[in-house]
This record gives sequence, structure tokens and C-alpha cells, in this order.
Amino acid sequence: MNHIQLGDYLITTDRSLLQVSDIHRWLSTKSYWAQGIPLETVQRAFINSFVVGVIHKSRQVGYARFITDYAVFAYLADVYVEEEHRGNGLSKAMMELLMGQSWMIGLRKLLLATLDAHGLYEQYGFKPLHFPERIMEITRMNLYQAENV
Repeated sequence: MNHIQLGDYLITTDRSLLQVSDIHRWLSTKSYWAQGIPLETVQRAFINSFVVGVIHKSRQVGYARFITDYAVFAYLADVYVEEEHRGNGLSKAMMELLMGQSWMIGLRKLLLATLDAHGLYEQYGFKPLHFPERIMEITRMNLYQAENV
């Protein structure tokens, strides 16, 4: 399954239909996690991830990606639906498409970080960390802000 049609919306994993410039515009100006992210960084992330997007009347209005090795691990990142298109089941459709990939079945660990969408992800089996004492991180806040570039 690589496409879901939901009314006027096409949810697809066909990267040739996705618009990296639209993804960059949204992430760099609207997201709370990637303000100011350079286009080249978004392009590199897009190329090196399993991606899904939402197309509405030839315009991209949603996106998500799994950073994965397709064998044991995946990290869900950069999930968004433009505000005026929310409430139409698009996030759920993206998750259905992502989680329905045959290679997902064999993954041992899936992670994500979210500020406010816990209820959505819980529907797909995500829970708080089972062993938080085993997880470490390096976080570089505001990495893409002008004064840090």
C-alpha cells in the first residue's frame, strides 16, 4: 500500500509526487523543532528517509518521515499537516500508510518525540519509554537559528 485517497487528498509514499520546497517552507517557518532549517538539510533528510506526504489539489499540505535501517529501528520525525487541513483524518492516514509497510513488522524499536500529539501515536502502539534510564541524548536547541549558523 503506497497511496490512500481521502476525498480530495492523496496520501502517498511516492517521493516523486512530494515537494521538498514546500516541506522546507513549513518546517523552517511553522515547526517548533526546526525553525530556520536550511533547505539542503531538509533535502538530505528527505533523500535518506522513508517519506509520506499529503497532496491536496497538486499542493503538498502534510508530511512525515521514518529515519530507518529497514531492519531493526525507525524514528518518526517531521510530522505535520498544515493548520487549515487539520481535522480531516490526514495524520491518521499518514500513520496508517507508514505503519502498514511490510518492513515495519520486523522492527524491534520505533521512537518519536512529540509535544502535543500523544493521543494520535498511542493509537499505533507508541507508549512512554519502557526503560528511560537506558536512553541518552544530545540535543542542540535552536541549531538552525541565524546566530548559531
